[in-house]
Amino acid sequence: MTRAKIAVVVLALAALLLPIALPWIKTPLIMATAFGIAALGISILIISGQISFGHALYVCAGGYIAAFAVREWAFLDSAVLLCIGALTGAVLGVIIGSFVVRYRGIFFGMLNLALSMVLFAVLGKFFTYTGGTDGLRLERTPFFGVAMARDQFETVLLVTCVVLALLLGWLVQRYLRSVAGQALAAVKTNETRLEYVGISAYQAMWIGYIISATLSGLSGAMFAIAQGLVTPEMGYWVRSGEIVFVTILGGVGHPVGAFIGAGIFEFVKLFAAAYLTGAWQMVLGIVLIAMVFLAPRGICAMLETNKSEGRDRS
Repeated sequence: MTRAKIAVVVLALAALLLPIALPWIKTPLIMATAFGIAALGISILIISGQISFGHALYVCAGGYIAAFAVREWAFLDSAVLLCIGALTGAVLGVIIGSFVVRYRGIFFGMLNLALSMVLFAVLGKFFTYTGGTDGLRLERTPFFGVAMARDQFETVLLVTCVVLALLLGWLVQRYLRSVAGQALAAVKTNETRLEYVGISAYQAMWIGYIISATLSGLSGAMFAIAQGLVTPEMGYWVRSGEIVFVTILGGVGHPVGAFIGAGIFEFVKLFAAAYLTGAWQMVLGIVLIAMVFLAPRGICAMLETNKSEGRDRS
C-alpha cells in the first residue's frame, strides 16, 4: 500500500472516530471536508496549468440555491440539497466555462475572479431576495427522510461528507488517468501538439472546468447545511483565495492532498483564531511560506517523493 493510500485510510478513520472522544470536532471536520472537495475541483484546473481565483462563485451559488430551495420547499431532504448544490455548480460550469476556458494564464484567473465579485455584489444589493449582507438562514431539514436532533444531524452529515470525499477522490483520480484527464494535463505541457493529434484543447478544458465547478457547488451546499446560514462572503475573493491556499498546501499529485491541505488549514485557522485572535491570518501566511520552502509541490508531493526514493533504493 502506497503512502498516499495510507494517508487516505488514516484521514477517513480519524474523521469518523475522533468525534466519539471529541464531539465538538464534528463541525470543523465537516468544514474541512467541504473545503477539501472545493480544493479537489481547483486541483483539476491546476493540472491543466490554470488557476481560478474566483471559484468561490460556485461555492456561493451552490449554497444560496440550496437555501432558496429550502425556503420554497421546507420538506426537502438534506441529501437532495447536496445534489441541488452539485447540479447548480454543473449548470453554471457549463455556461460560464463555455467562454472562460478560451483564456489562459492570468486572464483565466482574473476573469473567474471578476465573475465571482459580480455575484458577491448582486447578493449584497438585492436584500429583498438574498437577505443582503446578513444572508439567509436554512432550517434543519430531514436527512435521508429522518428528522434528527442537532447532534445526530451533524454525525450523519459528517459520515456523508467523508463517504462523498472518498468517492469523489476516487472518481477524480480515475478521470485524471483517463484519456480525457491526460488530455487536460497535456494542455499545460503542449497545447498545440494536443490539437495536432486531433484532440480539442477547448473541449478538454471545458470538461475539466465543469467537473471543477460541480465539486465547488457541492462544497457550497455542504457549507450551507453545516452552518445553517449562507452569506455573500461565501463568494468573496478571500474565500477563493482560501481554496487556492488549501490546494497548494496539500498538493495536486493525489486527490488526498486536497483533504490534507483542508484539514491543516481548518485546524490551524481554528486554533490560531482562538489563541491569536487578531493575528490568525498571519499564522496561515507563515504556514504557507514554510510550505513553499519545505514542500513547494505540497504535502502530497512529499508522500510521492518518499515512495519514489524507496523504489530507487530498492
